[in-house]
Amino acid sequence: MSTQAQKIPVRVYDAKKQIILAAPLPGLEPENISVTLTGNKVSIQGEERGPGQHRRDVIMDEWTIGPYYREVTLPQPVNGNLTNATYGNGVLVLSMPKQSGIAVASGASFRLHPVDAMHGERIGHTGTDIHPQAEVKHDKKHQEESAAKRRSRRGDSPR
Repeated sequence: MSTQAQKIPVRVYDAKKQIILAAPLPGLEPENISVTLTGNKVSIQGEERGPGQHRRDVIMDEWTIGPYYREVTLPQPVNGNLTNATYGNGVLVLSMPKQSGIAVASGASFRLHPVDAMHGERIGHTGTDIHPQAEVKHDKKHQEESAAKRRSRRGDSPR
């Protein structure tokens, strides 16, 4: 059964150097969420999760777990390449650096993915200067850690 996308409510904040957007997407996993940034437009899409939710003997049906969709026009262009996205407790938060001066706004399109933080490790932007290579370095570190965990499990498992 195909379900029409639900409109996502949002809160948009104007911070000194960023525009912050918060949107509730209850019931989704990070990999179910896609974001596209182009100039001063943000599109958020959440895939439907658990199609079995429609095949039950439902007594009352006031919400479903996706699909979700929302396009928001921001008050000014943002730098999509330096945008930070976090998703926790069912809320997506985008921290989008404002595009400064006459520079051309950069677009970006990405799908969230879960990240396992190690004890004491902060993942994401901490409010200091944003570095364009941070995401690439983080992804490489995450891949290396995942590979090390898989090797460790294979070596420790009894045969």
